[in-house]
Amino acid sequence: MQKDLISLTDTASGMDSLIESYHNHRDRFKVESNSPTDLVAKAAENIEKLLLTRSQALKRLASEAEKYQMEHEWRDDYTEDEIIYYNSKDGINQTNKRFVPDDFQDDPDFKRKVSYNTTAVHIPTDIYNGSTIVLNELNWTEALEDVFRKNKEEDPSLLWQVFGSATGLARFFPASPWMDSSKTQQKIDLYDVHPGAASPKDMLILVDASGSVSGLTLKLIRTSVSEMLETLSDDDYVNVVSFHETAKVAACFQNLVQANVRNKKILKVAVQGITAKGITNYRGGFEKAFEQLALMNASRANCNKIIMLFTDGGEEKATEIFNKYNSDKKVRIFTFSVGQHNYDKGPIQSMACENRGYYYEIPSIGAIRINTQEYLDVLGRPMVKAGQKSKQVQWTNVYLDALELGLVITGTLPVFNRTNTRPQSQLILGVMAVDVSLEDIKRLTPRFTFGPNGYYFAIDPNGYVLLHPNLQPKNPKFQEPVTLDFLDAELEDEVKVEIRQKMIDGETGDHMISTLVKSQDEVRLLLGNRLRFSIPETLTNVHQHTVLSSRVFFLPSCGLGSWGLLAFEEHGHTFIAPRDYCKDLKPLKNNTAFLKEFLDYIDRKTPNNPMCESHAPRNDATITSPSTQHGVLARFVATDGGITRVYPKSAGQYWTENAETYESSFYKRNLDNDLYIFTPTPWSPTAAYENGTCVCVCVCVCVCVCVCYVDCVILDDGGFLVMSNQDNYMDQIGRFFGVMDPTLMLDLVNSSLYTFNKTFDYQSLCDPEKETRGAGPRSVYVPTIADMLNIGWWATAEDLSDSMSKEGCITQQTQYFFESSELSFKGTVGCDNCSRIYHAEKLPRTNLVFIIADARHTCVQCEGSPLVQDEQPSSSTGPEPLVEPARYRKGPTNCFDDNTKEQDFGCGGAAALSPSLWTLVGVQMLLLWTMSGNRSPAHVPS
Repeated sequence: MQKDLISLTDTASGMDSLIESYHNHRDRFKVESNSPTDLVAKAAENIEKLLLTRSQALKRLASEAEKYQMEHEWRDDYTEDEIIYYNSKDGINQTNKRFVPDDFQDDPDFKRKVSYNTTAVHIPTDIYNGSTIVLNELNWTEALEDVFRKNKEEDPSLLWQVFGSATGLARFFPASPWMDSSKTQQKIDLYDVHPGAASPKDMLILVDASGSVSGLTLKLIRTSVSEMLETLSDDDYVNVVSFHETAKVAACFQNLVQANVRNKKILKVAVQGITAKGITNYRGGFEKAFEQLALMNASRANCNKIIMLFTDGGEEKATEIFNKYNSDKKVRIFTFSVGQHNYDKGPIQSMACENRGYYYEIPSIGAIRINTQEYLDVLGRPMVKAGQKSKQVQWTNVYLDALELGLVITGTLPVFNRTNTRPQSQLILGVMAVDVSLEDIKRLTPRFTFGPNGYYFAIDPNGYVLLHPNLQPKNPKFQEPVTLDFLDAELEDEVKVEIRQKMIDGETGDHMISTLVKSQDEVRLLLGNRLRFSIPETLTNVHQHTVLSSRVFFLPSCGLGSWGLLAFEEHGHTFIAPRDYCKDLKPLKNNTAFLKEFLDYIDRKTPNNPMCESHAPRNDATITSPSTQHGVLARFVATDGGITRVYPKSAGQYWTENAETYESSFYKRNLDNDLYIFTPTPWSPTAAYENGTCVCVCVCVCVCVCVCYVDCVILDDGGFLVMSNQDNYMDQIGRFFGVMDPTLMLDLVNSSLYTFNKTFDYQSLCDPEKETRGAGPRSVYVPTIADMLNIGWWATAEDLSDSMSKEGCITQQTQYFFESSELSFKGTVGCDNCSRIYHAEKLPRTNLVFIIADARHTCVQCEGSPLVQDEQPSSSTGPEPLVEPARYRKGPTNCFDDNTKEQDFGCGGAAALSPSLWTLVGVQMLLLWTMSGNRSPAHVPS
C-alpha cells in the first residue's frame, strides 16, 4: 500500500520531471547565503527609526504646546466671533456661521478629504463652544498648526497628529470633516493613555458589602468598581476585597494580580456576585487591605500604593488601623460615598484627607465615570512636578482600527501645565498622540526571505506581542486593547517560557528548539525545528526577534531569459500570489500578462535591483513549466515565489487553495516534513462524495472490499478520514474520526498512536451568554463616554444590537498528532459483553496510518460519546491561569509616587479638581475618531 501510494504520487505529480528540469538547467542557478542575523538587525533598525521619528514628533508637539499655553494671556471677555477656527462638524459645505476651508481634496493616505492648510477642531456636544475656557484653548492651540505642518514636512508618512485637551476639545491635523457617527456604526478607535497619566499602581479596591448598601447603592458600587478597573493598565496590579463583619477577596486571587484584560474580567464577574449583609466593620476591611498590599511574594508595580474604599458611609474612622499600618502615609486612601443617603460624610472624608487621598461622591449612575477617574489627577501631581524626568513616550497595546483597516499602536505624551499658578501648576493640560499602523511596520520586515514557516515578531516588556502572525483579533467592538501574550500566541512549553524571559531581559543570541506548531488551518499539529534570533533591546523598549526553519539559510536565484516566458505560456492554469513583487509594477488581473510584463521588466533591470523581489516568480514560473501528463484528474505545484500551477488548465476553476503559498496550510506543512503528506478535503455536512480526496479514489485495497464485518480506514496524522471500505463513510471523507468511531479513536489515543493537545484562542468571538431574569445579580451594559455624549447612540441603539451581538471570548480546540515513533499498534476495545479487535500500521514515509478493525456496527452497545475536536467556547479563562505563577514581565523603571514639591490643594468634598483631563476627556481613553476608510484623530464623540 505504501509503495503504491508513493509510486502514484511520484508519477502523477511530475516531481521527477521538476527535479530533472532543475538539473538540466543547473548552470542557470546559483545559491546565495541568507543571513538571518543581518535580516533581523536591518529590520529592527528600520522599525526603531520609524518609532523614534514618531517619538520626536510627539516631543516637539508637547514642548511647543506647553510653551504656547504658558505664554498665553488668559482673557475672560472672549466672544465666539473673535475666534476663527474650522469646526469639523460643519462638514465641507460653506456656511455663513463659521469658517470652512475651500481646499478639501481626496487624499490616498487618509482615504478621505483633507486640507493641509489648516487644522480642525472637534468639541463634544455637551461642552459649550462659547465657554471662556474653550475660547481660551481655541486661541492658544491655534499655534500648534505650524508645528503639525513642520512634523508632516519632516516625515511625509505621518498620519493624524492630535492634541486632546483637558476640556474635551481636540485639535487635529490635517483638517478633515467630521462624520455623523449616528449614521455609521462604531466608528470610534480607543486606546489607553493611563500609562502616560500616572506612574504604575498597586491598587486594592475595598467594597463595603454590609446590609446598608443593598439595593440601588450596591448596584452603583458594582458598576463603579468595574469602571475603576478600567482605569488600570497592564503596568498596574489590583485586587478586590469585600467586607461586612469579616473581609475576604472577591475573586479567587489571593494576592494582587496584573491588571490585564483577562484578570480584570475575572474581577468584574466576581464583583457582580457580591451581596450585601451584616454590619460594617471598617477596621476589618482596612486590615485585610493593608495585608494585601504588604504581601511581597509576588510581582508588583512597586510604586503608587492605593486603597479605594466604596461605601455608603459610616461613623467609624478606623484611626487605629491607619496608625498601625500607614503611619508614614505611603499608602494613599481614596474614599467614595455611593448612593443617596443622609450619613455624615465626615468620617470617610477624614480617611482620605489624612492619608494623602481624595474624597468623592457618587449619588447616581451619571456620576460614576467622572468620579472614578478623578484620582488620576492626584496621582499625576508628582509627575508634573518632576518635569522632564517624567516625560516619556508611551506606546500603547495593539488595538484594532474601528473601520477594519488593521492593527495600530499609538504613541502618547502628556502635556503639563508649566505655569506657576496654584493649583493649575500640578495638572495635566492634555495628551499628544500619533499612531503607527502595524502594516507600516510589517513592510519594514523582509517577510519573503524568512521562508513560509519563518516570521518576524516583537514583544513589549509585559510579554505582549506587537507583531506576530497569530495576532489576529476578531472582536468588532474595539472596546479593549489587544493584549496577546507571546505564550498565548504560540504553543506554550518550558523552553518558550525561558526564551520569553530572555527576550524581555534584552538578551541576544539564537536558540534552536524543537516545538509543536499549529497548522495554518489550525486543525493539526506537527513537530518542527525552529531557530530563534534575538537582537538587543531598543530605545523604544520593543524587543524584536525572528523565527526561522532550518531550510532558509540559502536562497536560489537564476536568470533564464526569454525561455522562461515561452515555457510559462505553454502549461496549466497559473495562480500568482498577491504580492508587491516590484514597487513600481502593479499586479494585473491576467496572470499571463502580468508575468510577461514582470519578466520583461526584470530583463531591463539589474539582477539585484532593490525595487524587486526578482528571485521569486522568475525562478518559479520557469522551473514549474515542464510538467508531464499521466492522466490524473488534477495535479499542482506550488513554490516559495508565489507561483501555483494547476494542471490541466480546466482544473484551475475548481482550485480553492490560497494563492499566497506563505499562507497555505498544505504548503507550510510539507516544508516541515520529509514525508509524503496526504490531506483530505475538509469535511462539510453538505459536501458531496466527489469532493473527497481524489488520491483516495485510486487506492482501494482488496483485503477490505465488500467485507461487511471489517472496517478498513486510512487516517492522516491529525485523525481525519482519508479512505474507507465502508460505503456509509464515503460522504465523511475529511471528517475527524473521533466523531465517527469514538470508542476506537479513544483507544488509539490510549495506545499512544495518537497524542492530543488542547490549544486556546484568546482572540475569538462568541455569542453572549443569555442573561437570566431571576432575582440574582446580573451585569448591565453601561454606555461608554462615547455612547453617552453621542446623541445619535440613543436613537440607533436598536440598530446596533446585531453588530454588538458578538463578544470577545476564549475558545479551545483539540489537535491530534503522531508523537510515538512506533509503527505497529494493536488492541481490543469494547465493554463487558462485546469487544472489537483492531490492528494499526503507520505507512512509512507518509503521514498516514492504516487501521483494520472489527466493524463498528458489531458492537454498538459499547459506543462512547463523540470526541470533540472542533473549536468551541472555553469554560475557563485559559489553561489554569489562576494557579500558575504570574508570567515574567518588566515594569517601567521610573516611579513618581511622591514629590516634596507636591502641594496639598484639598482632598475633596468642597470643590473638585479643575480643570480635569479625566473628567471631560473620558479618563481612561483618548478617543480617536475614524471616518470612511482611515484612522482618524482623537476626540470625545458628539
